Amino acid sequence: MTMPSNVRPPRAEVLSRIEEIGIVPVIRSPSADVALRAVEAIVEGGIPICEITMTVPDAPALIRAVIGRLGDRALVGAGTVLDAAAATVCLEAGAAFLVGPGLDLDVVAVARKHDVAVMPGALTPTEVITAWRAGADMVKIFPVSAMGGASYLRALRAPLPQVKLLPTGGINVSNLADYVQAGAAAVGIGGELVDPAAIARGEAGVITERARALRAEITRVRGAR
Repeated sequence: MTMPSNVRPPRAEVLSRIEEIGIVPVIRSPSADVALRAVEAIVEGGIPICEITMTVPDAPALIRAVIGRLGDRALVGAGTVLDAAAATVCLEAGAAFLVGPGLDLDVVAVARKHDVAVMPGALTPTEVITAWRAGADMVKIFPVSAMGGASYLRALRAPLPQVKLLPTGGINVSNLADYVQAGAAAVGIGGELVDPAAIARGEAGVITERARALRAEITRVRGAR
């Protein structure tokens, strides 16, 4: 396996950048072209991070294309990584981090082997502890809104303050403050930010403005703490 280390920033730098920005946009779209335009709109809006999910057609090729186009202007990771084979393909494409909706220990092992940031999904305290002990850099709490939202995140944080949590699902500009105040290391935002229909209509500015609003809100909330 040939790893494109010349294009992937160091793991510590990736994690520091994700926590600094605080928002991980989740890109799901019916086509690679729409996804690429969504990424560009988000970056223009001030969020230089994107998680391209494996549900996007030919996602590894898109990851490679986005890295080639944006270079060091953005961190490009892979999402919905379900097994070791998918993790390997994503890393070969240059993904700077791996995210999963659930916990697959083999995915974590592949990431650890290549010193790449990994954020597996979990929901219960047992799953969170298992993911953290396996070597997760952050644990994605998904779908957080279905479990009570920020109040559930706060409940998890109480006995597990050492675990960095990445809540995802149902987060938007109106409730972002609740998650930051509940202790999120960063938040994942998908459909509340990325609107493929708007892109298809040629209205990328809608996504850019949403990104700007989210970035402004997280800056405001963090400054007020």
